[in-house]
Amino acid sequence: MARIFSGIQPSGELHIGNYLGAVKNWVSLQGQAESLFCIVDYHAITIPYEPAALRARRREMAVGLLASGIDPERCSLFVQSDVPEHTELAWIFNTVTPLGELERQVQFKEKSQRQESVNAGILNYPVLQAADILLYRADTVPVGEDQVQHLELSRVIARRWNMQFSPDADFFPEPKALLTPTRRIMGLDGQAKMSKSLGNTIGLLEPATEIWAKLRPAVTDPKRIKKTDPGTPEVCNIYHLHKAFSPPETVQHVAEQCSTAGWGCIDCKKVLAASMETELVPIRARAERLQQEPSLVEDALASGGDTARVLAKETMRGVRDRMGFA
Repeated sequence: MARIFSGIQPSGELHIGNYLGAVKNWVSLQGQAESLFCIVDYHAITIPYEPAALRARRREMAVGLLASGIDPERCSLFVQSDVPEHTELAWIFNTVTPLGELERQVQFKEKSQRQESVNAGILNYPVLQAADILLYRADTVPVGEDQVQHLELSRVIARRWNMQFSPDADFFPEPKALLTPTRRIMGLDGQAKMSKSLGNTIGLLEPATEIWAKLRPAVTDPKRIKKTDPGTPEVCNIYHLHKAFSPPETVQHVAEQCSTAGWGCIDCKKVLAASMETELVPIRARAERLQQEPSLVEDALASGGDTARVLAKETMRGVRDRMGFA
């Protein structure tokens, strides 16, 4: 049976970019393969943080994932730091990873250019990502387009380790990317990917009034200056959100109304807000129950952690034996 692994940083409450770009896909995949989904808190400490805030964000992320439909009866949801083998395998992989491969990573280049002092964790971030995946010997990884390069490095690391320590039979599979159907969600500013740090997001659990307050001024097709100006739906971020939230017949109607100036952008946004509510209301209801019954969250993470540790220990036994540590 195929095994899927994917992780998400504990940034706190999920926003719709996280949901559409990753989590919604996880929900559909969890019944199709053995699935492990991880809250990667070690990845979150390459920048300054407060320990209490990290604990809170980790819990908020777990609530959001479970409310979105991640089912602990059908997959394993756990916290990265609860499985110490992640960092053990990452150190081992550091010894077979060329420095040049890490320096060529796009995300490292971007972050190092913005910071005066770059910590080693940012450079080694993709090595830990490789350890996250390969610790469970996952063969498939759902990713967005911005993570494809990191996944390719995971394949390189698996190949190099196998050649050196398991040449007769590949111990680690070379994981394949499964691009998410909604690959890149732009922020409400229309300029960059949806990100909390840029303040261009909509929280998954925000009430309808707050969502509308953000949608109303959101950037649309720049050519639609007046209501009578026809637009081009494919260049409008609101249209792409319709494709994610609205039924196909509504999406088609939106495209027709936009391209013929049949309605204005506010009309389009009102329809989007209604479509979003249809999908988000049950998620908010599940989140409220989880917040009222915290044991449901704790039990889900504990169960997922138990499963993850069994698999991790099994992998590390094989690694230690092949590398001469056992």
